[in-house]
Amino acid sequence: MITIDKVSKKYGNAEVLNVNSIEIPKGQSFGLVGNNGAGKTTLFNILLDLIRPTTGSITNHNIQVNTSEDWKKFTGSFIDESFLIGYLTPEEYFDFVGDLRGMNKADVANFLSKFDEFFNGEITGKKKYLRDLSKGNQKKAGIVAAMMGNPQVVILDEPFANLDPTTQIRLKKIIKELTENREITVLISSHDLTHVTEVCERIVVLEKGNLVKDIVTSAETLKELESYFAV
Repeated sequence: MITIDKVSKKYGNAEVLNVNSIEIPKGQSFGLVGNNGAGKTTLFNILLDLIRPTTGSITNHNIQVNTSEDWKKFTGSFIDESFLIGYLTPEEYFDFVGDLRGMNKADVANFLSKFDEFFNGEITGKKKYLRDLSKGNQKKAGIVAAMMGNPQVVILDEPFANLDPTTQIRLKKIIKELTENREITVLISSHDLTHVTEVCERIVVLEKGNLVKDIVTSAETLKELESYFAV
């Protein structure tokens, strides 16, 4: 379980996040939506201890993320291309991440073989550095790396952005398969209301840093979200 407790973030006098309480059970597919500046990435960055909250705390499987690094052993994430190592090829990067996750080269090769369709011949075997790949292909590499080593928690910020329609469809299938057994908790932020309602069983809406909706996804959720953001 992930618990967000009275978390706020201020820069000077400007408060960009103020979330009283969110509990995300193990195995839940959790979506976070909101307009630009709503606080989505800020919340994920605090969850990953990339920035410290002004008040409050977040625990990941009973580990407070800003006081211990033990949660990193079972948490995979991709926020943006800064998570990549640009001077490595994708193969070198996957081997590097795999080594951190206790995987040997054979393990890594076997794992990557499951993503041949997702990669679509554009990632491996191209003798390119990660920095020279398109934004979309960098994202593909980062998303797959986040899933290495059998994580219990996977956190993806705007995973559908910069991906072509075919890859978006393939990614939705991958995310649904991740959460099928209820063992992996997946957190996704997205501007795309259609995609997030298709893959997330619960959706939280942030507005100017505040939680304004917490919805169990149903057939009516997309219309509800579209109506809210149309105002």
